[in-house]
Amino acid sequence: MASSSIERSAGGANISTEVAPVGLRREREVLTVALATGRHVVIEGPPGTGKSTLLRSIARKNGRAVVFVEGNAELTPARLVGQFDPAQVLAEGYHPASFVDGPLLTAMRGSADARSGQPPRGGLLYLEELNRVPEETLNVLITVLAEGEIAVPRLGAVRAGPEFRLIAAMNPFDAIGTARVSQAIADRMCRVVLGYQDEQAERAITNAVTGLNGQVVELAVGMARATRTHRDVRMGSSVRGAIDMALVLTGLAELRGEAEPERETGRDAAYAALSGRIRVADGVDRTPESVIDELLDVLWPTDADEPPDGRGKAEGPPAAPAGFRPRSRAGRDRAGRTQGRAQLAAQHAAFADVSPEVGALDAVAVDALLARDPESAAAMLADLAVATDEGLRAAARQLAGRVFLRLGRVGPARARGTRRLAPVPRGDGDLDLDRTLDAWEPGPTRRPRAEDVVTRGWTASRRAVALAVDVSGSMQGQAVALAAVAAAGVVLAAGDGLVPAVVAFGSGVRVLQAHGVRRPPEDLLSDLVALRGHGTTDLAAGLRDAAAQLAGAPVDHRLVVLLSDCIHTAGDDPAAALGGIDRLQVLVPLGGADAEAAAAALAARRGGRAQTVRRLAEVGPALTRVLAQ
Repeated sequence: MASSSIERSAGGANISTEVAPVGLRREREVLTVALATGRHVVIEGPPGTGKSTLLRSIARKNGRAVVFVEGNAELTPARLVGQFDPAQVLAEGYHPASFVDGPLLTAMRGSADARSGQPPRGGLLYLEELNRVPEETLNVLITVLAEGEIAVPRLGAVRAGPEFRLIAAMNPFDAIGTARVSQAIADRMCRVVLGYQDEQAERAITNAVTGLNGQVVELAVGMARATRTHRDVRMGSSVRGAIDMALVLTGLAELRGEAEPERETGRDAAYAALSGRIRVADGVDRTPESVIDELLDVLWPTDADEPPDGRGKAEGPPAAPAGFRPRSRAGRDRAGRTQGRAQLAAQHAAFADVSPEVGALDAVAVDALLARDPESAAAMLADLAVATDEGLRAAARQLAGRVFLRLGRVGPARARGTRRLAPVPRGDGDLDLDRTLDAWEPGPTRRPRAEDVVTRGWTASRRAVALAVDVSGSMQGQAVALAAVAAAGVVLAAGDGLVPAVVAFGSGVRVLQAHGVRRPPEDLLSDLVALRGHGTTDLAAGLRDAAAQLAGAPVDHRLVVLLSDCIHTAGDDPAAALGGIDRLQVLVPLGGADAEAAAAALAARRGGRAQTVRRLAEVGPALTRVLAQ
């Protein structure tokens, strides 16, 4: 661990060092050499791992100026590169002196007097939150990274100085609001991955920032680190949480006149410092405070005769979802099919481990199997959701919602490129000087009006999405698991936007989520895996109901994503049921020559494509391609 003198901010949230970040010696060496050899670098790691601290330390030691720009969804190319000053253009026309450098050109030129004839040396451009920046803006960097120059309209080519480097920082891809960085950008940068420091290093950081030591620091660091590995937590606290907890705990004890902090004071401090930093996993019915209570019981146990506070978990598994309701009684399909324990044991080698006795489901064993063999675990969990064993079936359905939502989260992010910069008359955004001047006819009595101003803003075509899932007899085990992960991916990709419709079909159709009416995702997935038919498949009915869900949506484009082998055995020809669908994309679980041919022919009728998914890892990329179009 590198020794360090650490600056302390008023809130304890910002940590910077005069010499080197604590516990990042190897990463510091790699970054130093990468910059010295002319490489551009992206630093990836969760919040609080010292990304900014590491860069500032190296820049300060080498005497390099750093130009900072915050990456977000509103960063346009003009804001990154720079733009002509409108007042000067109106008065004097387009001249290089009228151009105001943005952070990119400022770093490329390296100094304010670079235009005086001295060759620019270049500086460091620190682009924070790289994977939150729109793709159109990131594309500006491709030529800069590859050729060291950029062509600016009406200004000409700007060459970067030899010391120009781009240092980008980003959170892991599956963090909220992030998206995958294109391969064109990733291929032009080295990547340094930061993880959380070890416990000793985090204690050293907390001690140096707070000036505290002993049991208070041990407790604060222990609590923060425990949140990262808790089974119900998607993202835990960084060392900033430990710093805040140590300071708040000490301050509260002093305010309350406690010679030694009492447990209730520790609980209040932990709530204040950690609850806002904890992100509970989707599908888990509990609060951050209940997680903190559980961890506090372990690290600061109560007396034996003092019962711990409630944990916030649900009292038991929810009631089983309603059965499959066919449209008509013409077919002989039952509401669903179940599987006995002997059948499940024959199909799944790990069945005895996850369900050692009737009615039991060992969630820890399921998690272990998911870590070891996610394909087998997901397939088994899908089958357990229709077990004849009532207790096992209810527990599996409850767990399935959480597990498949977690698996779906690593699938598609919101596809880059769905938003584009476009002219917007009298709108918000950056001034489009060229279009404004083209539209304005100056004269002795003519003055520009508000309606003459044209801006460039982010626009997106409005789109409604429906997901149609085949739950007929051909969909069992692994195929159901793939469908559930895909459904989770589509629901999560919608974010806070328009809520997709989800329909399930076999011989009949059931609407699991109406378009625009949000359900808890874990409940939706629990219902989905519980539906299991056998016999006929009315594909046309499923497509018609999906289209009907989108019919009233005030949108420009109606997309249906179909999860099916596309082999229909009942109802009309599916090709005759595509009215109201602008594009049909098909995912074929497990594939097969007949299924793939039928799916390709059907998707082509509505400008889409068919993709086969045989493994869970293939679902995310397939959905990304589907939703990006």
